[in-house]
Amino acid sequence: MKVSGFTILRNGSKYGYPYIESIKSILPICDEFIIIVGDSEDDTFQQIDSLNDSKVKIINTVWDERLRTGGKILSQQTDIALSYITGDWGIYLQADEVIHEKYLTTIQTAMHDNFQKKEVEGLLLKYKHFYGSYDYVANSRNWYRQEIRVIRNGIGVKSWKDAQGFRIDGRKMFVKAVDAYVYHYGWVKHPKVMQDKIKSFNKLWHDDEWVDKNIPEISEFDYSQIDSIEKFTETHPKVMADRILKYNWSFIPPEDCKQKIKYRLLRNIEEKTGLRIGEYKNYKLI
Repeated sequence: MKVSGFTILRNGSKYGYPYIESIKSILPICDEFIIIVGDSEDDTFQQIDSLNDSKVKIINTVWDERLRTGGKILSQQTDIALSYITGDWGIYLQADEVIHEKYLTTIQTAMHDNFQKKEVEGLLLKYKHFYGSYDYVANSRNWYRQEIRVIRNGIGVKSWKDAQGFRIDGRKMFVKAVDAYVYHYGWVKHPKVMQDKIKSFNKLWHDDEWVDKNIPEISEFDYSQIDSIEKFTETHPKVMADRILKYNWSFIPPEDCKQKIKYRLLRNIEEKTGLRIGEYKNYKLI
């Protein structure tokens, strides 16, 4: 059984992505790691190249600005990465996603156990979405709880919409759930870097007129705009240790998170039953 890691990246250093940590976190269970590096304005390529790991294969691309609407460019670049993987399984991590070392064996075992079960087209991983600092996790209904991050190669899997998930010929994939978490650090950046990233990222979905009208011209992102968070009391992946030590901004969680009454009721139901009413699921559980 051969395993390929894959990801896409552009301006990873400029916008504070933990992309090196992300790659390192999954390398131990990969036979190769395909990285699609877009035309960047920083040292992203040099940083990845300095890993000097024989498993890592860098493919340079130029992003087509005509595909910016709706995040299509992200899907297109992910499909390029898919075209290069040679493993039986592919593990996809976005540049702000990291796997804790305690889950590597669990993921590896799930791939082995389902290798001969051709009806299993992918594996579903859970999520922890860090917000504001490394000490808090966003936990409202606005944040997806799980997503496909392991796909069976050679069966026509393609990136779906803005590359959050995958499908086959437009249909939802049949997947098995795995008791392992992806640690998502996309909302843990210095407020200035976060604001710059928000503006740049929205340009992958909207035209300049929309961005100018809807994204405020402020120097720092307002992290108080959160409806529900909780304290994180566990450990972070070891590969994140140096980055966390360099944490250099203050984050004070809002005392009164402004969550609508309807969502408070739905959350109460979820806490009591484990069911998230109306949850979007881009997959079919086996």
